[in-house]
Amino acid sequence: MSASLGAPQGVPTLTDVARVAGVSLATADRVVNRRAGVRPATIARVEAAVAALGFERHAGAADLARRVRHRVTAVLPSGGNPFMRRLGEELSRAARLLGARRLDLTLAAAETLRPTRLAEAIEAAAGLSDAVVAVGLDDPLVAAAIDAAAARGVPVITLVSDVPGSRRSRYVGIDNRAAGRVAGSLVGRFLGPEPAEVAVLLGSRALRDHRDRLDGFAAVLGERFPHLRLAGVWEGEDDPVRARAAVAELLAAHPRIAAVYSAGAGNVGLARALEDAGSQACVVAHELTAETRPLIERGAVDALIAQDAGHEARSALRLALAQLSGTRIDESQERIRIEILLRDNLPEA
Repeated sequence: MSASLGAPQGVPTLTDVARVAGVSLATADRVVNRRAGVRPATIARVEAAVAALGFERHAGAADLARRVRHRVTAVLPSGGNPFMRRLGEELSRAARLLGARRLDLTLAAAETLRPTRLAEAIEAAAGLSDAVVAVGLDDPLVAAAIDAAAARGVPVITLVSDVPGSRRSRYVGIDNRAAGRVAGSLVGRFLGPEPAEVAVLLGSRALRDHRDRLDGFAAVLGERFPHLRLAGVWEGEDDPVRARAAVAELLAAHPRIAAVYSAGAGNVGLARALEDAGSQACVVAHELTAETRPLIERGAVDALIAQDAGHEARSALRLALAQLSGTRIDESQERIRIEILLRDNLPEA
C-alpha cells in the first residue's frame, strides 16, 4: 500500500478509490465495473488507485446496486424421503435469508433415481434459471445434462450426492466415504471381537453418496475388523415398503445377521423387518429426521450419522450466488461436518 497516495487504514472502499484518484464516486464505479464513457487518462488514474489501495471489486454489491435478481432452481427427489423434505424446507428458509441479495428460488421435484427423469429435470431447470442446485445421480445421462447446462453458462451445484465426472461447479455435502468408515467403526465397536455377519442396505448403487458409503464401510471392516464378514448388499430405493421387503429377503438368506448399516432412507421399513423376524441386529443409519428419531429413541436404531441440512442448504445457495456474481467464498464456511448421534446426545426436537 502506497503511503504517498494517502491510503486509508482497514479495508479500502470505492469511496477511497474515488478520493485517491481524484474523481467522483460515480466515475470510480464506472471504471471498476467496466462501463463505458470514461476517458483513458481517467481510467488509468482509477486503476492506479485500485492497485495502490488493494481494492477488490465486490460483484455482489454491484448486483445489489443494479437490483439484479438471480433465479436458482433446486431439483430434489420426489417421494417421501424425510431428509430430502427437510432439505427443501431449509433451502426455502435460506433463500428467504438471502432475499436481500435478490435471489429467487424455485423447488422442483424429480425421480432422482431415474437417470432420464433427473436429466430432463436438470435440463428444464437450466433453461429457466441462472443456476441449478441438484441432488445428483452418478449416471452418464445426468452428467451430460449438467455438462450442457455448464456449456450454456448455467452453473450446477450438486447437493448431498455428487456427479464427479461432470462439469458441475461444486459439490455440497459430507465426505461420504468417510461417513461409511465411521459406520464401519461403530459397527465394529458395537459387535466386539466375535466373528459375525453384517449387511448393508442402500437406497441405490447408482447414488454416488450411497456407493461411497458402502466403499468406506467395507474398507474399515477389512482393515480393522476382519472377523466381521459382509454377507451382502441390498437396495431399498429409500422407500420404507421396498426397504422392508429387501431386509426380509436379507434375513431369510442370512438369519444370523448381527448388524445392518443403512446408508439411505426407508428406515421404518428396515426396523419393521427386523422386528418381524425377531432380530436383535445392531443398526447404524443416517440422518436425524421425523422417521429416525423415534427409532433411535426406542432402540430400534443404535446410532445415526448425521449431516446438517440447514448448513448444506445455505452453503449451496451461497456457492450458487458466488458463481453468478463472481464473489469469493470462505472455504472453511462450506465444509459440511459428519456428526454421530446416539440416544444419549439427541438434540431437542
